[in-house]
Amino acid sequence: MSYLAEQDRQQRITLLVILGLGSLMIWQAPFGALLLYPFTILSTWFHEMGHGLSAILMGERFDSLVIYPDGSGVAMSLVSPDRTALQDAIIAAGGPIGPALAGAALIASSRTLKGTRIALAVLGSALLVTTAIWVRSMTGWLVLPIAGIAILAIARNTNADQQRFAIQLLGVQAVISVWAQSGYLFTEGGMLGGMPQVSDTGAISAALGLSYWFWAIVLSAINIAILWWSLRYAFRR
Repeated sequence: MSYLAEQDRQQRITLLVILGLGSLMIWQAPFGALLLYPFTILSTWFHEMGHGLSAILMGERFDSLVIYPDGSGVAMSLVSPDRTALQDAIIAAGGPIGPALAGAALIASSRTLKGTRIALAVLGSALLVTTAIWVRSMTGWLVLPIAGIAILAIARNTNADQQRFAIQLLGVQAVISVWAQSGYLFTEGGMLGGMPQVSDTGAISAALGLSYWFWAIVLSAINIAILWWSLRYAFRR
């Protein structure tokens, strides 16, 4: 690899890291979720789809996904009464880990132009299809199809560099979505839609034991490792 190519590689990685950290900082500001509203809704979609698909993998039924105007959301699943504690923990962990796995796949796909275009097409189509099947809120109906169409337009109408940057940025946003809501992982629960809600780490703690703080640290470490691996793979010489 030439010096200029290596320099370009380092600049691209640095830019993605800066944009990711910048997004996290803005999200923690009082009006951060509003300033990054499309990404806020996308982060919620990634998170709640993680729960829903994990429920399906556990043999349960993913019923619906609701996204509220403030960017919060909930995945509703119909679960059997004889499910195990481990199943509960996996479904709860699907929210923080599922988006990281999806984001890593998006970033890794950028290693080749063909992979990049396929990833953009799959992501854009997934937004449209999942909205039709599972979304049950006006916010989701309005924002997610627009995002899906925009991503499909990027796949069709932009050059290779723009496509690669777009899929890498979307992948980074998916991975860091777990930290979009300030302190969410490090709380036992809170209010959602005016109703008390147990956090993901609180649910894992209830199912498997140990503190929700322990599970928050474990999930954060896993997500950071996944992001690091995907960037390393995508930009490998």
